[in-house]
Amino acid sequence: MNRLELKNILREQQAAFKAAPPDYKKRMESLKQLEEAVEKYKDRLIKAVSADFGLRAEEETLVLEIFPLHDQIRHAMSHLKTWMRRQSVSSSWFLLPSSAYYQYQPLGSVGIMGAWNYQVLLTLSPLVDAIAAGNHAVLKPSEIAPGSAEVIKELINSTFPKEYIHCVTGNAELAQDFSSMPWDHLFFTGSTNVGKKVMAAAAPNLTPVTLELGGKSPAIIHEKYDLKKAVSRILAGKLLNSGQTCVATDYVIMPASLNSEFEKAAREKVNSAYPKLAENDQYTQIISNSHYDRLQSLLGDAREKGARIVELSEEPVNSNQKMSPKLLFDVGDEMKIMQEEIFGPILPVVNLPDVASAIEYVNDKPKPLALYYFDSNRRRIDHLLKHTLSGGVCINDTIFHLAQHNLPFGGVGNSGMGHYHGFDGFKTFSKKRAVMHQKSLAASDMLHPPFSGFKKKLIDLMGKLSRL
Repeated sequence: MNRLELKNILREQQAAFKAAPPDYKKRMESLKQLEEAVEKYKDRLIKAVSADFGLRAEEETLVLEIFPLHDQIRHAMSHLKTWMRRQSVSSSWFLLPSSAYYQYQPLGSVGIMGAWNYQVLLTLSPLVDAIAAGNHAVLKPSEIAPGSAEVIKELINSTFPKEYIHCVTGNAELAQDFSSMPWDHLFFTGSTNVGKKVMAAAAPNLTPVTLELGGKSPAIIHEKYDLKKAVSRILAGKLLNSGQTCVATDYVIMPASLNSEFEKAAREKVNSAYPKLAENDQYTQIISNSHYDRLQSLLGDAREKGARIVELSEEPVNSNQKMSPKLLFDVGDEMKIMQEEIFGPILPVVNLPDVASAIEYVNDKPKPLALYYFDSNRRRIDHLLKHTLSGGVCINDTIFHLAQHNLPFGGVGNSGMGHYHGFDGFKTFSKKRAVMHQKSLAASDMLHPPFSGFKKKLIDLMGKLSRL
């Protein structure tokens, strides 16, 4: 696939869209087709994902990718008619008797760039929203997970005509060409550094972009909360996909007095969830040797600068892309591991005396994609929500706020821009089009020049009434 071929696909899609934008019936049929195709290719997708990682449990892919995708499709199908319905709004008093309403209309042909860590979900989930909104689409899965990318390509291209929905695969050069195409909207999931490049490539075409990025998502634990429960829920989310999750807890903030109990509870959680780690087939490997080496480099830098590294597994393993879970104590901001998104099974602990200090610490950093807070006090929870800003928040749990279809998902600042999931995804791939319908006799006709004495008095009266 080269740039010219990609451009021709986009032209075909834009022409087909102009000829017949997908209506409600077409959208519903397409969502059903996608649902059936995902189920048909399910086993191949699971095997391909596992092969890309070297090892990932079937259950993890089912729970984290296949099931959420099916559930999202069903949610979109059950709400689509309501989402598409035009919404009347009150007309401005000085424009009466006009009526006013808005309706959501598809944008055209959109580009979707997936991510390797959840290749199936992060490529096809935005497609669900794009289809529901009535668009044509071209997908570009991540080349870092090539096996699953090829299965997705076959799934899409055997299900839909090229002028409607198509999938292309290729290397980083194709990804660069893809982001520079004049899409009617571009949706990217990936790292903050690559997101900046995608946005720069889209800028010459004034292509609107949604960037689903990452960042360092903290978990704050209040000293009065059940620590064992907090540890269980933090590590359950952290160790899914071996920490290779954009909303995994990147570090924990808590008082130093909790360190010993936290370490003990973390050991118990890891060894009950992943016994005999070296041979455990439910613990995901690191995606590549280069990513594994990067994680080892972060650990080495932290160790040299004074961090205490704690192995949590009774049978630690650190070879062949398999890395056992670790805690880091005595960390500092000068360490690279506290500056970069970790994306692995390493959990630093930052010791601060109280929630006020934790809020100040978080606010001094780039805004995170997710913020986790463990506390049972409503007043303190509301205080934290008021004085922090993040992409999303989960109280007394981690990660699972993603599964709420009626909540938007998306970052802020360095962690991204724009939202998707449910109605917010439908809006992202739509134009909220304003419509005013004026009647034959209208008060606004009196506002046309020339401005006579009577019209001047009328305008003066309108000014006074508008200030009441």
